[in-house]
Amino acid sequence: MSKPDLGTAYDREDEGEVILKDKPSPRPKDAATLILVRRDAAKPRVLMGKRSGRHDFMPDKYVFPGGRVDPQDGRAVCYTDLDPVQKARLQYQSRRLPKAFALTAIRETFEETGLLIGREAEMPAKAPPGWQPLYDMDIAPCLQHLQFIGRAITPPYRPKRFDARFFMAEAEKVLIDDRPPLDGAELHDLQWVSLKDALDLDLPNVTRFMLGEIEERLAKGEDPGPPFLRWTRSGHSADRI
Repeated sequence: MSKPDLGTAYDREDEGEVILKDKPSPRPKDAATLILVRRDAAKPRVLMGKRSGRHDFMPDKYVFPGGRVDPQDGRAVCYTDLDPVQKARLQYQSRRLPKAFALTAIRETFEETGLLIGREAEMPAKAPPGWQPLYDMDIAPCLQHLQFIGRAITPPYRPKRFDARFFMAEAEKVLIDDRPPLDGAELHDLQWVSLKDALDLDLPNVTRFMLGEIEERLAKGEDPGPPFLRWTRSGHSADRI
């Protein structure tokens, strides 16, 4: 797989959405995504699912689990915290607690796939919004093995915009058990797919870019820092945090 250039992840405008023309650009909303990697076969595999055709943002595209950050996500009780390096990178140009992004990725993965990223622990009776099912099961989210590997802000000509943080984690280290992912209202056709086979799916450009980032990290065993894709007044900007 050839890794896409940093500057090409948002070149196309054919993600299945309406393009704004001569209208104010909406402010990006914080979001987080979790890329689970399985290394128990000949080739690494990642978990992907297909978005519903009813969505007005990237309908029918194959993506990783994730979604918008809830203001209360940062209040969820954790079993372990983020690595200090990940924390520092997540604080770059952000006022939100670093762990809020990781917790959002874990919550959204559970809601969209049924998979549990955490450990058994005695949890409080009352949970922040969206966390009650996990609290009721006495599951505390674990953050220590989540790697922050990319950030991308949706271009200004989109009707919906997100400032998304991408996390990667090895499934064998973070999942509480071996239960299979379950299709739901947000994602269906959930499957563990090799990086090469994933490229044959209908993908958003930024997802395709992140697959290249994952392949390079797994092949080299190095951490070059998360790429940061965004638009500025002077045009497209792509660098690393």
